Amino acid sequence: MTTPDPLDELFAPPNGRRPLPSTPPTPPTPATSGRAAESDPPSPPVTSAHQPGGPYGAPYGAAMPGAAMPSTVGGPTNLPPAFPPAPPVAFPPSDAQWGTPSAPQPRRRERRPRRTLSVAWVVPLMIVALLAGLVGGVLGARLTDDTHLADAGLPAVVPRASAEPAAGSTAQIAAAVLPSVVSIEASGSTGTTTGSGFVLRQDGYLLTNSHVVAGADETGGTLVVTFANGDQLDATIVGRTAEYDLAVVKVDADGLTPLVLADSSAVAVGDPVIAIGAPLGLAGTVTTGIVSALNRPVTAGDETDTAFINAIQTDAAINPGNSGGPLVDADGEVVGINSAIAQPPGTGTTAGGSIGLGFAIPSDQARRTATQLIETGVATYPVIGVLLDETYTGEGVLVSREAQGDQPAVVVDGPADRAGIRSGDVILAIDDRPVTEPDELIVAIRAHEPGDVVVLRVRTGDDERDVRVRLQESG
Repeated sequence: MTTPDPLDELFAPPNGRRPLPSTPPTPPTPATSGRAAESDPPSPPVTSAHQPGGPYGAPYGAAMPGAAMPSTVGGPTNLPPAFPPAPPVAFPPSDAQWGTPSAPQPRRRERRPRRTLSVAWVVPLMIVALLAGLVGGVLGARLTDDTHLADAGLPAVVPRASAEPAAGSTAQIAAAVLPSVVSIEASGSTGTTTGSGFVLRQDGYLLTNSHVVAGADETGGTLVVTFANGDQLDATIVGRTAEYDLAVVKVDADGLTPLVLADSSAVAVGDPVIAIGAPLGLAGTVTTGIVSALNRPVTAGDETDTAFINAIQTDAAINPGNSGGPLVDADGEVVGINSAIAQPPGTGTTAGGSIGLGFAIPSDQARRTATQLIETGVATYPVIGVLLDETYTGEGVLVSREAQGDQPAVVVDGPADRAGIRSGDVILAIDDRPVTEPDELIVAIRAHEPGDVVVLRVRTGDDERDVRVRLQESG
């Protein structure tokens, strides 16, 4: 009796058919090595008309992997499988086989391994997160915090012992001087100019610069004066002189407070001064400084109206519109009349502005000229009777060698002629004050009064000598 081979049951008979088992096969437990354990023979896989015959989706009627293909020549041929048999997969029973629908089986998702960050990434990320939180907290606090208080609680105002400014202070001096300072507007054919002035007499006489009112000194010209309290009055010109750049005007008013003209010869370099006026039309402007220098030779105006000023220099801010206003000392007395400002080289005449170099006509000169203008309407100045050569370069000032037009080099029987000065002489100094430019000599002479005696240092050839000259009044 032949013992049946267990392997024969796993393969189809020669006719290619295999009866279906009466009960569903139980899927074997997969082996860990990919093929079934030798102690447990594998159960035959199930094939149906509704699905492929193997786990890899073989075509209908194909043999399972590892099974021998049927031969048309004769019988089955047992060959070793071409590939190791894969573990069998249990398929759910089909509707046709069991007659009842099978429940859908949930699909198991394959779990992927977790990705983890190394310490080299975690620490910087934690630091960045902390910083971001800190910055966000600060910004949030600033944006959301309410800084308003129910009570501001500011320090209480401490009342002053006295509302009056301290004696001798700038405030006290300004308070006393400002009511006597005026703004002046002159209109003429060439336009409108503005400047300043101050009360000279209580009955309406005011002092200012000649160039401030020059536009109104013609037919149809107008002159308006504005006081510190806002009152505006029409004014007339009493007299003016371009040689000293001074003018006196009159308004119909009485009971005004005049300012005192001080002794400018007592002024010293370094003395505190205050300039008051209407720069750029800003009435009642007060600036402070010191006396920077004395006896500065300054020429102002144009060729037809040239002023020669033996000026007081100050660093108090003086701007266009300050012209004619007072320069006062610590006692509130006028030591100068603001008249000119220096300009940097190369700037035009319209480039006004303070650069700390302002010039004022000394009050001594202003007193003499104002007296003449009030009394006679004209002002004179002293002369020595010589013509100076402006083309000469070198030490001193040269007396012209030739006449110019109808003007001789030395006026016959004039002050210089009587003192022995001749054409071609060089004047080196006046009252021990060296001179190197014609304007310096003219300014120094005009700082005196007619009848005063000055000492000139004169050189004729190689001979130098001092001569006394009595100044004569201009004709």
